[in-house]
Amino acid sequence: MQKPWEGRFKEATDKFVESFTQSVDFDKELAPWDIEQSMAHVKTLLSAGLLSQEEAQSLLQGLQELQKEVLQGSFEFRRELEDVHMNVEAELISRLGEVGGKLHTARSRNDQVVTDERLYVKDGVREVCRLLGEVRRRLVELAEESIDILLPAYTHLQRAQPIRLAHYLLAYREMFLEDERRLLQAYRSADALALGSGAVAGVDFPLDRFYTAELLRFNRLCRNSVQATADRDYLLDLLYACAVCGMHLSRLAEDLILWSTEEFGFVELPDRLCTGSSIMPQKKNPDLLELIRGKAGRLYGNLVSLLTVLKALPTAYNRDLQEDKEPVFDSLKTLKGSLEGMSLVLEGIQFREDRMKSASGGLALMTDLANYLVLKGLPFRQAHRLVGSITAYLLERGKKPEELSLEELRRFSELFEEDALRLLDPQVSADRKGTYGGTAKEEVLRRLQVAKREEGIP
Repeated sequence: MQKPWEGRFKEATDKFVESFTQSVDFDKELAPWDIEQSMAHVKTLLSAGLLSQEEAQSLLQGLQELQKEVLQGSFEFRRELEDVHMNVEAELISRLGEVGGKLHTARSRNDQVVTDERLYVKDGVREVCRLLGEVRRRLVELAEESIDILLPAYTHLQRAQPIRLAHYLLAYREMFLEDERRLLQAYRSADALALGSGAVAGVDFPLDRFYTAELLRFNRLCRNSVQATADRDYLLDLLYACAVCGMHLSRLAEDLILWSTEEFGFVELPDRLCTGSSIMPQKKNPDLLELIRGKAGRLYGNLVSLLTVLKALPTAYNRDLQEDKEPVFDSLKTLKGSLEGMSLVLEGIQFREDRMKSASGGLALMTDLANYLVLKGLPFRQAHRLVGSITAYLLERGKKPEELSLEELRRFSELFEEDALRLLDPQVSADRKGTYGGTAKEEVLRRLQVAKREEGIP
């Protein structure tokens, strides 16, 4: 098979160079989008008078047939043709003859690949956002089901203060909502047509790029041909959004892994989503969650990989940019899998209210006593020190705060009165946190209604 550039060269391409530089093994992933943009390009060439109606019809029919074969998985990609673009073009020429060679008029692989990738990113973001929405909606449903369940919040992995489980679940819903906003920003970054920029300088033909953008559903055009062929920032936006979302999934997975241990016992994971041990018959391992946690590292690595490729890269197109595809393909597939896995976990998870409730009291209530003294007029630092002394008193005697009597409290401060004993109840403690965004039941219910409305839950 002749190379399209062979007129310039006196030697055939070395077999090793062919093998080392080919990208079709992975960029064939772009074939549906490459054919879609090629059909739009044909229509643009027709409108510019560069193709006859008969030629355009023949090309469009040939491309439609190729698209069908690609989607069915029957199209055979050839490594010696280097990349997805040349595979599609060569097959078209083979089937249609000379007219197939007209497809590449007014187009370079430099603006072609960017257009493919931008289309791919837009479709990928739509699918990831759909999966993210499923996870968020399940979190909202779980929050509504668990509005009266209390558990301790942890800082430094030490019990801090009682909160509602619903409040915790809605916290992750907020994180995933921010992830969607980041993904949509990547979508907006990708939503610009590069086709018509040529190799680097634009093209010599009267192409209506606005018409092409309309055909391919781009909202704007790349405004500079050099930038259009050199730019991969939209891919960095995507990889960053995927990495942050993967980090949030990893943190949620870590919480659920900890909570499923005998030491916590806060949740029971479905047997169908866990595995056993090859040697220890009693084991029930949260492998799915562990892999979701682990795959965040892949997402980080993909971002750093492309950042490194782009660092100090001369403008505009360089072959190094071929290395942009695998990180992007991998990140979207990895994130989709992690989201699907987390949806399954959230569908089947069971919360153990008894274990959560029993862990919600104790020393986690001591801040409420300090705040009580503040409301009585004691400066916070003095109140903090005084309640610290009460904490030491309890630890020395092996007592729980709930077991304190008013007489014992008044040994530390005469400001304590009978109503202070009410604060030694996790329910009361949680419901005193009524500021906007707090864990009080009334405030959590308000946020729950907002979340249901935003997620389209009746």
